Amino acid sequence: MPAKMALVNHLKCQPESCDNGICLAAEICRHKVLRQIDGAYELPAMLSSSCQGCGDCVRACPLDAIQIIMV
Repeated sequence: MPAKMALVNHLKCQPESCDNGICLAAEICRHKVLRQIDGAYELPAMLSSSCQGCGDCVRACPLDAIQIIMV
């Protein structure tokens, strides 16, 4: 059975549009696999393949820069 995971579209992502440069999607990630590694105003990245595909980050992103894909 295929697994689901989040994918960030870095062409749509604009962390400077989020409050204080803190990515809302990364902040809401309950599994802590989506993070802004270098801090505020930086693009968020997946730190591991442990993404559960829950979709919390998709719903939190005001720019629709994240989608769930099947892997």
